[in-house]
Amino acid sequence: MNSLVLNNITKTFDKGSVLAVDNVSFSVKEGELFGLIGPDGAGKTTIFRILSTLMLPDKGNASVLGYDVVKDYKKIRNLVGYMPGRFSLYQDLSVKENLQFFATLFGTSIEKNYDIIKDIYEQIKPFSNRRAGKLSGGMKQKLALSCALIHKPKILFLDEPTTGVDVVSRFEFWEILKKLKSQGITILVSTAYMDEAMKCERIALIQKGKMLGLDTPQKIIESYPMKLYGAKADDIYSLLKDLRNYDQVESCYPFGEWLHVTIKNPNADGLEVLKTFPNSSTHQNLEVKIIEPGIEDNFIRLMNTSDNSRDNN
Repeated sequence: MNSLVLNNITKTFDKGSVLAVDNVSFSVKEGELFGLIGPDGAGKTTIFRILSTLMLPDKGNASVLGYDVVKDYKKIRNLVGYMPGRFSLYQDLSVKENLQFFATLFGTSIEKNYDIIKDIYEQIKPFSNRRAGKLSGGMKQKLALSCALIHKPKILFLDEPTTGVDVVSRFEFWEILKKLKSQGITILVSTAYMDEAMKCERIALIQKGKMLGLDTPQKIIESYPMKLYGAKADDIYSLLKDLRNYDQVESCYPFGEWLHVTIKNPNADGLEVLKTFPNSSTHQNLEVKIIEPGIEDNFIRLMNTSDNSRDNN
């Protein structure tokens, strides 16, 4: 059974001049941890706002737990928990006051539903009298999640919940999501971090409002259609420029200390091509090797394919 269904959702702004979501369709299974993966401006937040009934689509239709997002918006709002990308709780209220407010808003109490937030709230309980605006990024994140869960929603919408928090807080947050999923809660989460995409059961890659791919993280990685090479040298920027100017190189992008490179001829010895390209002798400590692609490599490939397709139309 599907908890969420989107059919050909389209949304524009500024009287149709800005296309935010372009004919997007996907579904999320009951109890699934599903990720919307893409950079800022990809359309992720617009999709969340449509699903949480805060915004109307221009075209298409969507349902949450079988309820239409336009016709049944009041029913949907009682069934979902929404954590927006920006911290949007009341900065001047304390931790406990914020939680009490949201519990009251949904006609419940902290005591009644404490079991669902216990593991999260126990971590911020020592700061229950501190104003929300004075919390650290990780603590704000836990408070916002507690407020989104206090009415025991069946679906949780998390819009880039780990943006701007430290690595430890990010790890802790995803551990919390695993526990929530084990309780049967359906989770739709968006992120620009490709390492977090691997923690989802299925992901949708989105860029400029358009879906680029939809599958499990592993299958998306396995769908990479060519050999991928890593190259590095002492002057990585100079190497990047030379490889991008080499007519046998199809693509070249920096990934940390390495460049990820593909070549145009699939039958050629890529290692030899990259070791002997023009000016190769001028690059000190040049290293070349075959590497395994990641989700980000496939995302870049799909993004370029989509951009080229648009340019040709």
